[in-house]
Amino acid sequence: MNTVTQEYSDEKLAKLIQEGDVEKFGLLMERYSAKLFRYGKKFLSNDDNIEDVVQDVFIKTYQNIKSFDITQRFSPWIYRIAHNTYINAIKKQNSGPMYLFDFDTLVSHTVVEENPIIKEREQKEIKEVVDKGLKEIEPKYREILVLYYIEDFSYKEIADILQIPVGTVGVRIMRAKEILKEKYKELGIEI
Repeated sequence: MNTVTQEYSDEKLAKLIQEGDVEKFGLLMERYSAKLFRYGKKFLSNDDNIEDVVQDVFIKTYQNIKSFDITQRFSPWIYRIAHNTYINAIKKQNSGPMYLFDFDTLVSHTVVEENPIIKEREQKEIKEVVDKGLKEIEPKYREILVLYYIEDFSYKEIADILQIPVGTVGVRIMRAKEILKEKYKELGIEI
């Protein structure tokens, strides 16, 4: 990374772009291309043209950059755009209906962030094995694992990206881990 790229935060770059320095958008693209590609690859099936979808994310980001609140973090904002774009790509891919009912939001739950030491240990373990079973679980659970363990977003940031209650994030993470463990058992993978 060059020094110009390092000297500006994402939020500062967004502010400069909002003020008319559109060439700075290339720096944001450099920073987020690999991340969004990795996120898309985990979220979308192999048949999707992920590069085109990531390009759509950047187009939508550029078109909406003026609406970005520079007092907030940029990464959850762009991941929200990516989430919506990936959902639309899945809808186009699947000719069947997408069910919008979400049982997880109905379950009564308390918001409790995991202990940072436990989270760090779990992150290392899950990152090692998550790729093996990720394609085996449904997208809402796959995505939550990617956002939490791979992209390292907090419960609050994930809630903002997915536009779900923070408590639902905790429920989905718990369920996703259980489902992933079951899938590994079925595949005969020791974790």
